[in-house]
Amino acid sequence: MAATTLILLIVSAIWNVEAAQTGGGGGARNITRGSSLTPTGNSSWLSPSGLYAFGFYPQGKGGYAVGIFLAGIPNKTVVWTAKRDDPPPATTNLTLQLTADGRLILQSPQGQSIPIVETSESISSASMLDTGNFVLYNFNQKRIWQSFDYPTDTILPGQTLSGGRDQQLVSAASETDHSSGIFKLCMQTDGNLVPYPVGRDYPYWASGTSGQGPNVTLNLDNDGSLYLLKSGDLLKNLTRGGSPKEDTIFLMRFDSDGIFRVYSYEKKGNRTWTSLWQAPDNMCAPRGLCGLNSFCDLKDNKADCKCLPGYDFINPYKRTSGCQRNFFMQSCRDQGRSVEYDMTVVENVDWYSVSYVELSLITRDDCKKACLKDCNCEVALFGNGICRKQRLPLKWATKSDTIDTFVKVGTSDQPVSNKDPEKEIKKEKRAGILVTGVSLAGVALLVMLISGVAIYRNRIWAYSMISEKANFESGEDVSLRAFTYSEMEQITEGFKHELGRGGSATVYKGTIPYNQKVVAVKRLENLLMEGEREFQTEVKVIGRTHHRNLVRLIGYCIQGSNRLLVYEHMSNGSLADFLFAHGSRPSWKERTGIALDIARGILYLHNECETQIIHCDIKPQNILMDEHRRARISDFGLAKLSKPDQTNTFTGIRGTRGYVAPEWHRKHPVTVKADVYSFGVVLLEIICCRSCLDWSLVEEEAVIEEWVYDCFKAGELRKLVGEEEIDRRQLERMVKVGLWCIQDEPSMRPSMKKVVLMLEGTVDIPTPPDPTSFLSAI
Repeated sequence: MAATTLILLIVSAIWNVEAAQTGGGGGARNITRGSSLTPTGNSSWLSPSGLYAFGFYPQGKGGYAVGIFLAGIPNKTVVWTAKRDDPPPATTNLTLQLTADGRLILQSPQGQSIPIVETSESISSASMLDTGNFVLYNFNQKRIWQSFDYPTDTILPGQTLSGGRDQQLVSAASETDHSSGIFKLCMQTDGNLVPYPVGRDYPYWASGTSGQGPNVTLNLDNDGSLYLLKSGDLLKNLTRGGSPKEDTIFLMRFDSDGIFRVYSYEKKGNRTWTSLWQAPDNMCAPRGLCGLNSFCDLKDNKADCKCLPGYDFINPYKRTSGCQRNFFMQSCRDQGRSVEYDMTVVENVDWYSVSYVELSLITRDDCKKACLKDCNCEVALFGNGICRKQRLPLKWATKSDTIDTFVKVGTSDQPVSNKDPEKEIKKEKRAGILVTGVSLAGVALLVMLISGVAIYRNRIWAYSMISEKANFESGEDVSLRAFTYSEMEQITEGFKHELGRGGSATVYKGTIPYNQKVVAVKRLENLLMEGEREFQTEVKVIGRTHHRNLVRLIGYCIQGSNRLLVYEHMSNGSLADFLFAHGSRPSWKERTGIALDIARGILYLHNECETQIIHCDIKPQNILMDEHRRARISDFGLAKLSKPDQTNTFTGIRGTRGYVAPEWHRKHPVTVKADVYSFGVVLLEIICCRSCLDWSLVEEEAVIEEWVYDCFKAGELRKLVGEEEIDRRQLERMVKVGLWCIQDEPSMRPSMKKVVLMLEGTVDIPTPPDPTSFLSAI
């Protein structure tokens, strides 16, 4: 009897060990608590066959991401990415751990614990399955999380995209950057499979299964067949597969170009991925593939972005960035200058834009003439006897057999003159004499200047070195209008109309005489070495930026000790005026739009400029409102330019009290996350229409970050907006975004790309912790 009992105990023990090793995953290798990975050591956990792996893979310059990839083939194809919009720091000093207390975390060099996934229960073990599914289990070996439920841009055989859960794939930013891109593929609750541009309801393909209800799923089989099921029954075949092959791998990926494709890979063949099927067939169908004022053109069955005639790419190295004019466009109010235009045609292209005038029963030539005569008209769309006049920007070009686009292009920006040629010749002679006299006067002035340098060589020499550097750098980096100081006096009427004053500069209103353009002139005062550097920074930074949510720099003045910057004038003042002034405050819809404007402007500075820019002083006073009440970021005097391979920097404290990130005070390295913190504070101000620090309120409400979190924790968000009519879900979303942005620990703050996606409502937002919880824990 004792022997029998012993045998039963041994068999039971063996069975329990095997169960633990499989983890309930069908032959999967068990990953236990205490297991860890590093980028340069044991970097991944393999599936039993070694085909799939979960762990680190290289991304960017010296950086690593965490995800699932095919490890059993030479080119490690990534099929899932963790925290794709908030990647780990670019360092090899990282550790991925399944901790003793049941959390899957990434340990950063500074010791911060970054959760990789959020689970409802403590993790007992994990498995990387041969299906490509990474699974987490509780103590009862029940699945509490799996990667198949949270796809990024790929589905694998056996994985589904469910309409019941309104699941979607979001394309990658590029083939090498697996962060979220600009397209999403949605398995909708109405049963329709539809791709859209992110943040826009403009589908460019559909499965044609709308109205079938929420029980529709997108499925991929081991033979490469892609199909839709409704409650388990076949609804529609998208592609038919063949016979399953052991040496062939299949996957479906929603690519960065907005096309979703079924791929196959033969291990014993040519060892490359082959596209078996795609939708849509037209590579130019995805709306938004090409940026503003550009259109898609098929060349050798490949999509190529092209600019409108008379336009150049904003970023030649990123042809999806959109285009801008390469000629001067005269304003309707500009009476001092006459510009000649011509109309250039782009055939068979239509746009998703709103026309301000529509003319019927008109000929093609009359349409062109009507646009030429209208100073507001920049583009005319003609088709079927209808002429639509439009202003820029144009977006989302589509192929059309009936619509042609006529673009107004400048042929001359010189004043048109009908004066007597002989009189003009005499004027030219007089002008020649005048030039000679001015040249002689210039030589005399030069001699005087040299004498002055000899007399005051110590002081003047030092200052002139700074000035030469400023001239050189501004000339190298930007192509802006250089004004003389006398022109500045004329533009500002002797600096008569003051708009605002700061610690080191005063801003004046002015008007450029030749085009009557209203401008804001920023005059730097008490110019010392730091002021000179600030001036150089602002010219360099703004001169290289082009974005609808940044204030545009028109020109500058460097003459003697005078340093002035000329901006386009923002007629509606600053966001501070907009939010904090007594009287009617902006509507909820206006405020949500403003928040997105600011976020997109900062995203451009962080991710889309040739050189990454950290603004360092995001606050309502530095966000101006244009005539359309669109938010525009300004005041780059404190901005820092990061080198391409530089992820953080040490510097003295910059910015404004209340908006400055905690790392400034701790003398820690400063990254783009400092701007994220400042944006979070501004976002909370936008929500509540009050300043971040208001000591006139009761102590519990004086500091906005503390008050908002207390209201959020207590479920009393209505206190933040009073009786105002708002969308409650949108309010909660914005508050959660703001609280994530103001986390004390920089690594816990989202990237601005993730912020934009969260504000647009395209990604889920986990519950934020107390912003100071990390600080109180150390």
